[in-house]
Amino acid sequence: MKTTALTSIHEEMGAKMTEFAGYKMPLQFEGVTTEHNTVREKLGVFDVSHMGEFWIKGPKAFELIQKITSNDAAKLYDGKVQYNCMPNEQGGIVDDFLVYRENENKYMGVVNAANIEKDWNWINKHNTMGAELYNASDETSLMAIQGPKALKAMQKLTDEDILNMKFYTFKRVTLAGVKNVILSTTGYTGSGGCEIYTANEDAPAIYRKIMEAGEEFGIKPIGLAARDTLRLEAGLCLYGNDLDDTTSPIEAPLSWITKFNDGNNFINREYHEKLKAEKPSRKLRGFEMIDKGVPRQHYEITDKDGNRIGEVTSGTMAPYINKAIGMGYIQRDKAWFGDEIYIKMRNKLRKARVVRLPFYKPE
Repeated sequence: MKTTALTSIHEEMGAKMTEFAGYKMPLQFEGVTTEHNTVREKLGVFDVSHMGEFWIKGPKAFELIQKITSNDAAKLYDGKVQYNCMPNEQGGIVDDFLVYRENENKYMGVVNAANIEKDWNWINKHNTMGAELYNASDETSLMAIQGPKALKAMQKLTDEDILNMKFYTFKRVTLAGVKNVILSTTGYTGSGGCEIYTANEDAPAIYRKIMEAGEEFGIKPIGLAARDTLRLEAGLCLYGNDLDDTTSPIEAPLSWITKFNDGNNFINREYHEKLKAEKPSRKLRGFEMIDKGVPRQHYEITDKDGNRIGEVTSGTMAPYINKAIGMGYIQRDKAWFGDEIYIKMRNKLRKARVVRLPFYKPE
């Protein structure tokens, strides 16, 4: 297994470690519920250095990004981040990821850990215009400081104004005495905060400074288990569960990042444009359990008579809202908000209700 620059620190802190995407990662420290609620109410720090970072540079960088992504990179400006996905040639998604624009000739793509090699090969395959590509994944550490107190704590570590940064923007700052750190107001929890990119050699010192700066606000280290419950409670998709090589962004709740305006001629655009016009046969929907039971990936979704109408892609007992929740693809005509559906658990049908995402919204 690969390790991150922070693995030894996690082990010192008593983390329960696990394998994820080929990396040795902290699953939990004090327990999922405690860690989850800490992020909702205060702040927590995640090591997400297993994620991949690709630099796309040169005069052809924008042309390549427009080709491989469904969103419109023409809307980006210097210091702006955009949520995006890469459609494949079969109507599905290669990966969902973030695009950072540093300037008109320099972009960074942040991809899912399990897809680094696949994404790298895909982008290179379609780089027919000759953009400059560099895979910085193995030399970059990424820490996510998430929660309503996150930016207040991080402001203590830099002279740059980060409290007034807009959502989904970034800047290079000196943080904890380390120059050229990328700080972005992004995250995967629904509770706000920031993410910090730095060189591996600087990560341990920065991590310890983050813990010191956050102490007065109640900071805790957070593992991957709470990362998953937080993202699901916030209605955010996970590649490999809710998105994959067979799911269209039009079926998922990602039409908003699939732009069909002039000049945005991304791979397989015609398929998704037609699907949107004709309406897909299924939709990814959120649901809350009415009956007792916790939904899990691959459980059948049925109507009241037990006829299969879909499948659960993600499910959990959400700690903060204290409800059993899930997402799944459901036949479009059975997926109206407020409709009752059933989740098949151990050959018993448990009642649930289709609801709008997200499940949790900050006040």
